[in-house]
Amino acid sequence: MTVLPQRAAQRTEDGTHRGAVIDRVNGYSIVACETCGFRHALPLPTPQEQSEAYTQAYYRDQKPTYVSRAREDAEWSRLGWDDRLSLFEDLLKKTNAQALSVLDIGCGPGWFLKAAADRGWKTQGIEPSQQAAEHASQLGLSVVNAMFDASTAPKLARNDVVHLNNMLEHVADPIGLLRLAIGRTWPGGLICVGVPNDYNAFQAAARASGTQPWWLVPPHHLNYFDFASLESLLKRVGLEIVETLTSFPMELFLLMGDNYVGNDAVGRECHARRKHFDLALEKAGLGDVRRKLYGALAKAGIGREAIIVARTAGA
Repeated sequence: MTVLPQRAAQRTEDGTHRGAVIDRVNGYSIVACETCGFRHALPLPTPQEQSEAYTQAYYRDQKPTYVSRAREDAEWSRLGWDDRLSLFEDLLKKTNAQALSVLDIGCGPGWFLKAAADRGWKTQGIEPSQQAAEHASQLGLSVVNAMFDASTAPKLARNDVVHLNNMLEHVADPIGLLRLAIGRTWPGGLICVGVPNDYNAFQAAARASGTQPWWLVPPHHLNYFDFASLESLLKRVGLEIVETLTSFPMELFLLMGDNYVGNDAVGRECHARRKHFDLALEKAGLGDVRRKLYGALAKAGIGREAIIVARTAGA
């Protein structure tokens, strides 16, 4: 985990977490935590505060257009989901997807699970948001409307794959959650974690040119991972890293002069351009080129997301 030296002068220690304070925003300190091995906000919310935030308010207040925009993005999003599912099938050496099962923790409105179900996978999801869980159920999916925690995890079946996409950045105890997730896989199964790739080199370049750190949004995002800190965390809980992935580095638009920060219209136009890029390659029969490109970017620590596939112990 790299700490920006010009922001590492102050330190904090609260009895559990300690490290350099690298940013302050919205009344929170962002700490390069030596205890945890990744950057996170302080103070952290209680489990009750987290439950209240995500049961009702998150999709209603923070993501009111998420479902409608996801429908607009359906063709493009399916590329990424199918890439990921194909990788899982290859790693698990199963030619018949109907023999495979996946649990999606924090499944949201269900788009990834729907892609898996369409391929023949046995699927289950767990999602605290009532609105999102209801949408997933309307897609014909089996979804538990609850927080994933020590009380709910044992009630879920074991699976070949446990999927956590855009989820680990939201939780106060990602280490504990990962250990619970590992308990929901079969020995030798896969854990796939996808998080925003924050404090990356392109973000640093945009910040150096005067753009404020738009990726810092506590209390909704509490943890700020990059590839190195996420890989370290997964190894810490006993997982074997098998693949790193990413998606189009949206910060490229900032560096080329398209400042979408705080400007939804510009942001949607940049998003449309990255969709066009991915879909154009796919329609030209060059999907493998796209996958190799993003694989190379992931190895360089570049890309909008840090996505790591890891294997649990045993076989």
